[in-house]
Amino acid sequence: MVSHLLHWPGKSGQIGGPEHPAIYHMLDVAAVAERLLRGDPLADRWKAAFALLIALHDLGKIGAGFRAMIREGTPQTARHWELTEAWLLDDQWLQDRLQADPWAMRALISAIAGHHGRPSKQDERFFPRMRSGAGAEAAADIPATIEALAGLWPEASLAGLDEIEATRLSWWLAGLTTAADWIGSNSDWFPARSPDLPLAEYLALARGAAARHVPEAGVAGAAATAGELFDFALRPMQQAAASVPLPEGQMLAFIEDETGAGKTEAALILAQRMLLAGKGRGLFFALPTMATADAMFVRTSQVVGRLLDRPTLTLAHGRAGLSVPFLDLQYGNSRSDDVTCTEWLADDRRRALLADVGIGTVDQALLAVMRARFSALRLWGLSSKILIVDEAHEISGDGYMAILLERLLQAHAAQGGSAILLTATLPLDARARLMRAFAEGAGRDWATDRDPAYPALTIPGTDKPQPVAATPSPKGVVKVERLPDAEAAVDLLARLAQAGAACVWVRNAVDDAIAAIGLLRTRGVEASLLHARFALCDRKRIEAAELARFGRKGKRRAGKVLVATQVVESSLDLDFDVMVSDLAPMAALIQRAGRLWRHMDERPRDRRPVPRPVLHVVSPDPAQVPDARWLHQVLEGGAWVYPLAEQWRTADLLFRRGEIDAPCELRALIEAVHGDGAVPVPPVLEAAEQERIGEGYARRSLGDQNVVDLAAGYRLGAAGADDTRYPTRLGRETRTLALARRVDGVLRPWAQGDGTPMELWQLSEVSAAKVRLDHLPLLDQAAAEIMAATRDWPDWRRAAVTVCPVDDDGAICEGLRYSESSGLIWG
Repeated sequence: MVSHLLHWPGKSGQIGGPEHPAIYHMLDVAAVAERLLRGDPLADRWKAAFALLIALHDLGKIGAGFRAMIREGTPQTARHWELTEAWLLDDQWLQDRLQADPWAMRALISAIAGHHGRPSKQDERFFPRMRSGAGAEAAADIPATIEALAGLWPEASLAGLDEIEATRLSWWLAGLTTAADWIGSNSDWFPARSPDLPLAEYLALARGAAARHVPEAGVAGAAATAGELFDFALRPMQQAAASVPLPEGQMLAFIEDETGAGKTEAALILAQRMLLAGKGRGLFFALPTMATADAMFVRTSQVVGRLLDRPTLTLAHGRAGLSVPFLDLQYGNSRSDDVTCTEWLADDRRRALLADVGIGTVDQALLAVMRARFSALRLWGLSSKILIVDEAHEISGDGYMAILLERLLQAHAAQGGSAILLTATLPLDARARLMRAFAEGAGRDWATDRDPAYPALTIPGTDKPQPVAATPSPKGVVKVERLPDAEAAVDLLARLAQAGAACVWVRNAVDDAIAAIGLLRTRGVEASLLHARFALCDRKRIEAAELARFGRKGKRRAGKVLVATQVVESSLDLDFDVMVSDLAPMAALIQRAGRLWRHMDERPRDRRPVPRPVLHVVSPDPAQVPDARWLHQVLEGGAWVYPLAEQWRTADLLFRRGEIDAPCELRALIEAVHGDGAVPVPPVLEAAEQERIGEGYARRSLGDQNVVDLAAGYRLGAAGADDTRYPTRLGRETRTLALARRVDGVLRPWAQGDGTPMELWQLSEVSAAKVRLDHLPLLDQAAAEIMAATRDWPDWRRAAVTVCPVDDDGAICEGLRYSESSGLIWG
């Protein structure tokens, strides 16, 4: 028994309790890693060696500096995890013991040492000085510790692992070590213990604790189950997903079909077959917005329990803690007994990617390849999942996010993962780039497929895309008509609402939507408003009301009008008889038209108050383009939202065709505007077209700068910066306001009702353009009433959120007002 090694502290003890020896903690984490490695094919050959290396992750705690920090609070001159790397890179005995390639060894050591979310950036020239600072006692005990731990895994070997493979595995190993360390550091599961057991006996004890508590954490994995997922007759795309041959090994699939065709169900059917074939051990759904993630959580929580045996399920985005269905699942109030969510998983949205099934915004997945802290943890969490990206066209259509998604697919494939992408309007060149990225990560040599079949289920590496029967839409062809201006739109909506139609006007800009409400109300039209500039509590209330009115089972919808911005394109399952839309690029208009005559089974043609579906588009005449302000003649703020050249191409094509025949003609419409074969624009718009192209290159270039360098390995390729330094989306900078009411002279959150004070403050938040807010005289945040209201807030939140009291008349300050029915209003 190497008893002298047990007296180095690894964790502070509870008051009156023992210190937890560093070497015991190292074994706790190794025992957890062994459980997490079960069933993982990525490193099957080297599992014992990886368990040993992970056991050594905190070797740097054996030293005078760390001991003084634990017992006396003295700051460390060198961080313990950086010392781990400094000690291990100098240890020839371990390299020889593992029969390791020296360069492969370096990549793996840097990975396990960098388990605090980022790699060490210490220059190796300083390693001797760092080691000497640990003291002579540590210098003697470090080799003894390495040999003692190596004796617990006598079969450990890295023979045959070359530098290239080790570099690839370094990302995966860094994430695995972080996850194991988080679980192994839980003092309830691995309590502090006096140094009374030999290492082999303590490892047996730690393995028993890991066997109990890894499942308690919710990351033990769940077995795939067979059986029918749905009790309805399958649509063509769903039938294709149920029958398409699956290739050997990992795979990528594209499900391309019109809005409302049942792509989500098709993806679940395909995912079930992939799980049963061993192409993943869980799922992560990546959605474009928090609203779509919330909707998907409700939609799939009743199904995933049929895919896996009692899986853990999480919701991952910045407002997940405000989701009532997610809270019900956490606290055991869910109607489903088939899924669970552990307290440990729900405690941190980074952990949500470790659950068997995660549903969240695509941002949570994209952070796996950003130069941000804990990117490797996210990447490891995703590595065992089938990644399902919904509305992939929304991501690939943005040059910056497109690079991030391509790099994510490359990294996911390099970790052995599989993916399914769902889209209605993805251009062929964007699909080809995504294919190439995945193929590069997987080490495949796929021909880039540009087959224009639509609808289609495409699995690269198989013979060709599987065409899917283009079943005519039950609503038929959608006619397209141009409205010359906003006044014409108001006339149309007033007339058709009077006839009992359920109507919507989709506007490109919030200010234009607010103006439209005023115009409609002066005509006596009962209109409601939905946009992104409402406090979260009011937006949730309005969304619920509009779903109750215009959703599948909507009631009292006749004669009602909703004016909304892009939030209705994909976030909400709404159905309208009449649609007016500001001119937008083709992909956006197709998405919007998907909400027109949507639920024909509930409201067949003979029950609609209008004879046919028509998309009315507010637009100038594309045949008359006098100057570059062509679109500004008709649209105000909405003219600035999208690239002008794409707007013109859309108008030119749609108004000449006069209809949208979905799904069979959607590919041609998308390619003509967003693809390589787009037609030239009028000469007066050429400058705008060049600006669009230049901005696209610039955004892709910035994306390249902000993603990790996978080929360089974890130590050189990761950065470990704060998330806010590397955003997952570009756009105008915003500020977050927390609205407040004065109640008996005290500031209270604008949101009212049940919930903790912090939850109510979060529900009171609204974001707006920073450049506009910076010019307004908002209340000084040092004011006594604001300091009193925020005294329990953490410093980071106080710095990030501006508290704005709202007077009884809605005034916030000169130039800014708020209303429950209109939202945040300028002027």
